[in-house]
Amino acid sequence: MKIAMIGTGYVGLVSGVCFSDFGHDVVCVDKDPDKIEKLERGEVPIYEPGLQALMSKNVAAGRLTFTLDLAQAIDGAQAVFIAVGTPTRRGDGHADLSYVMAAATEIAQAATDYLVIVTKSTVPVGTNRAVKQAVRKANPDLEFDVASNPEFLREGEAIEDFMKPDRVVVGVQNERAGDVMAEIYRPLSLREYPVVTTDLESAEMIKYAANAFLATKITFINEIALLCERVGADVKEVSAGMGLDARIGARFLQAGPGYGGSCFPKDTKALARIGQDNSVPMQITETVINVNDELKRRMIHKLEDLCGGSFNGKLVAVLGVTFKPDTDDMRDSPALTIIPALIGGGARVRVTDPQGRHEGEALLPGVNWVENAYQAANSADLVVILTEWNEFRALDLKRLVRKMATPHMADLRNVYSVKDVKQAGFTGYESIGRPGFLNEK
Repeated sequence: MKIAMIGTGYVGLVSGVCFSDFGHDVVCVDKDPDKIEKLERGEVPIYEPGLQALMSKNVAAGRLTFTLDLAQAIDGAQAVFIAVGTPTRRGDGHADLSYVMAAATEIAQAATDYLVIVTKSTVPVGTNRAVKQAVRKANPDLEFDVASNPEFLREGEAIEDFMKPDRVVVGVQNERAGDVMAEIYRPLSLREYPVVTTDLESAEMIKYAANAFLATKITFINEIALLCERVGADVKEVSAGMGLDARIGARFLQAGPGYGGSCFPKDTKALARIGQDNSVPMQITETVINVNDELKRRMIHKLEDLCGGSFNGKLVAVLGVTFKPDTDDMRDSPALTIIPALIGGGARVRVTDPQGRHEGEALLPGVNWVENAYQAANSADLVVILTEWNEFRALDLKRLVRKMATPHMADLRNVYSVKDVKQAGFTGYESIGRPGFLNEK
């Protein structure tokens, strides 16, 4: 089957590459000439483990191509996926659907034969019906159907998630569209991965409900961590005890400095706005948003305490700026709240991150980028672990201490034990939801 993928961002590129690996003929379209040129040269514009090799394999096999020409891409295609951005709209919290609707109109103007227009982007309930209206208005004679196919890809594990999904969600209005979608995902059905077929509105809602629930779970354990600090409990032990309950599960129960990334912040805000627009306030989701924002600000107070109450004149080493490891994505990363606060308070900030520098240089002006944690820690007054990259999980803590002017650490991902940090020679240490030096276990 021939598939056109509109948009070569994170979702579009990963989806297009994986569909081609299923054996489909995939053409990825983008309006950015530089991006298409890089892709045609075999360069991947995002960091995602395994994506480079998989893309090269399918380009070589002739199943995957890239183009600026939308009409060429959809010529002969049975399905066209819209995978463009839906950022939060400034001022009102709505998802900005301008890119989606523009893509729908352009597809309508270029298409001549029946096809299924599939929305892969995360969109509010009712968007696919709006897409249908836009297409019909732009080309009244076109024979087409619309489908909703939300993505559930974790950055850093996207290929695994696509190839071995917990489920695939497909929203359609009729059997003909359902048959096209079933053929697209037949390689997964043959391996008995669940493909959930439902109506358009339910498919749209599943995406938002799932992400809001996961954001709630993260925020819940982060709030429990704050209470653990006050009462002397250890949030890692609390999380382990909770996670063994089959009704709860262990995933997304790791305390940290708050969620970030391309999905949770945007999707929780959009769901809250959808609720307001339909007179059904999403009170839990709204609280999650507020608690997560406050949590990031609380992290600043932790760091300030370790700096003796003031950042002024201190040298702070920050390990990791991406919102999670194994990605170069910095969208809504805690670093974007914490590092400007450090600089604003008068600190000099030295940063290292395996993949974050490309985006980080523009987003974090005024920091000094270095190659590794030991360079970052040289003469520093504080080391802050913000992202739990593997290379930060097995640091020589004694070596860090020897390099630092003041051996203090803020371990905002609970990578190290209190005991190990103290034995290495650190004289100040803060983590999330765990006892400090005076009452460690």
